[in-house]
Amino acid sequence: QVQLVESGGGLVQAGGSLRLSCTASTSFSIYTMNWFRQAPGKEREFVASISSHSRFVNYADSVKERFTISRDNAKNTLYLQMNSLTPDDTAVYYCNYKDYWGKGTLVTVSL
Repeated sequence: QVQLVESGGGLVQAGGSLRLSCTASTSFSIYTMNWFRQAPGKEREFVASISSHSRFVNYADSVKERFTISRDNAKNTLYLQMNSLTPDDTAVYYCNYKDYWGKGTLVTVSL
């Protein structure tokens, strides 16, 4: 069974940075990988995606120019570099591909 494990979340002040990681229990090299997030009281929303060999990336408008998605297929690991964080970025962040989801990692941005 495929397992996705996110890490790297935590508490950070506004303007700060965090780097999230998502490690898969099996190879995901042929799949587009995604990051989603869910803020308290809100629906889960798309954050970013990256194609199998990193040729194509896509971002939600709210994170463009601040977040960078990347992957290391040799390590079965997906990343999300988050810069210039604001309190609106506070959420649980999930990685995903196909029907597989991790349990998420909490990012809290304080003023």
